[in-house]
Amino acid sequence: MATHAKEERLVDPRTETPPVRSRASAKGEQTRLRLIAAARTLLAGEGELGPFTTRNVSALAGVTHGMCHYHFQNRTDLIVAVVEDIRPEWITPLEEAAGTAGPFAERAERVIGLLTMPEATDLARIHSAMHWFALNDDRVRESLEGEYRRWRACFVTLFRALADERGNGLDPTPLGEALAAAADGLAAIQSLDANIDAEAVLRTLVRGLAAAA
Repeated sequence: MATHAKEERLVDPRTETPPVRSRASAKGEQTRLRLIAAARTLLAGEGELGPFTTRNVSALAGVTHGMCHYHFQNRTDLIVAVVEDIRPEWITPLEEAAGTAGPFAERAERVIGLLTMPEATDLARIHSAMHWFALNDDRVRESLEGEYRRWRACFVTLFRALADERGNGLDPTPLGEALAAAADGLAAIQSLDANIDAEAVLRTLVRGLAAAA
């Protein structure tokens, strides 16, 4: 069968102006962000719209239920989007604190400083809600597992700096995992007893693990 080849227009990337993002695309992204913000509000237990459903998220965001399902197929999609949305508020800063160049002691102080900062009330409630949904939703659990792997990896990165300084074949993984578990447990205790001196506890843990290693 005979075919007619289309004439191709060669584009010079040095002079070609990139296409302007369409208004519809920008508006769609704004709607998506509004839905995520509304989902966060409901997961944090704020507002008076009742349980976490796509219909209630739509109402709070001020968009139609159909538009919500255009962006998110179901409430699981919304929860997973929130999991990703809160990453810059708790994981990214820790990755930067542990991973930014510097001696172990300096990195440890940055990590301790972050871990002892009061957690925003809404973020703590969102975490609790997501853990509850993870009990019955495999996708939410897998998403959370991935985030916590990243979170624990920060502590391994911290002790890798110590291993590099000593150069004695120190394995940073068990040390990092131990500190991560302790920090997680400390956060749970703090939620019930605000009088815990988290800074002193964490500094003792870090120094103890480093000395034992």
